[in-house]
Amino acid sequence: MSTETPTKKALQRLRSSFGRGGGGATTSQSLPVEGELPSFEGATQWINSKPITREELSGRVVLVCFGTYTCINWIRALPYVRAWAEKYAGNGLVVIGVQTPEFEFEGSLDNVHRAVEQMDVSFPLVVDNEYAIWRAFDNNYWPALYFIDAGGQIRHHHYGEGDYEESERVLQTLLAGTGPGVMKERANVDTALVRLEPQGVELPADWENLGSAENYVGYTRTEGFSSPGGLVPGEPNVYRTPSSLRLNEWALSGDWRIGAVAAVSEGPGGVISCRFHARDLHLVMRPAMGQASTSFRVRIDGGSPGDSHGTDVDENGTGVLMDQRMYQLLRQPGPIIDRLFEIEFVDAGVEAYVFTFG
Repeated sequence: MSTETPTKKALQRLRSSFGRGGGGATTSQSLPVEGELPSFEGATQWINSKPITREELSGRVVLVCFGTYTCINWIRALPYVRAWAEKYAGNGLVVIGVQTPEFEFEGSLDNVHRAVEQMDVSFPLVVDNEYAIWRAFDNNYWPALYFIDAGGQIRHHHYGEGDYEESERVLQTLLAGTGPGVMKERANVDTALVRLEPQGVELPADWENLGSAENYVGYTRTEGFSSPGGLVPGEPNVYRTPSSLRLNEWALSGDWRIGAVAAVSEGPGGVISCRFHARDLHLVMRPAMGQASTSFRVRIDGGSPGDSHGTDVDENGTGVLMDQRMYQLLRQPGPIIDRLFEIEFVDAGVEAYVFTFG
């Protein structure tokens, strides 16, 4: 893939640090003009729609949403984007998703089509493997939302999760706008806010108890690696787990090769361990190249997870790695304390990319 390598800033997955605004309703006059809607030229492929041009969007309010299908922050924001696309379609809102890959396998069209179906994405989505649209928007984040008025002007943006009420109020404000080219169906915009109860991996993070940040497994961006002898970049090595791990430290056991982006098991029985503090633990993984599936076993504090198992494992901690995606391995019912996580892979060749938490 001839994608331009993005900067470290561009590779952030984040929850927004912006607080909720207070004091007064949002009006179209109070929203600054941040620029013009760029074109979607350079797209790899359109899904759920024929290619859409900027000219075809004239007179429409548009919400452009950048994400990538393994990003937990995008996954947790997606229920609201889906709901807005459905609720305001009759008022002329056009929602366009932009799938810009972070990892190479996220550029596979087969993987993207599978994810679109599994994630119930029915609005138009443009695959942006070459980062053409990402650069046109000067974007740096997954997820990122851009709010465009009927005149083709960007009037608001939001980076990361959260502030869904504010985002929906901005949409309502733009949809209720007046002026040349305003479509008749934009009258009588329902000002009630959507009320959702996301489930599964889409459930919002338990921010009050979240004491672990995402951590990449590749050597260029990892932190807290604690196997004795340290990390050997890019070369096969036999690692072992230390006698104990401190919070947010991680380690390997067995034959592994830690590449720039991922750690690859070089032999059967490879183990990844980490000590974390969070309700949920996820790991982005893929099976060995050319292998349809492989089994793995998850342990928490040395035993089976029981009712702390995630959606991708059973109570005994058994799971099957098939697709190239994010796997939810633990969801604790509480109380949330520091715990030791371990995952052991039956076969060689498994690739692990990034831990995320919720």
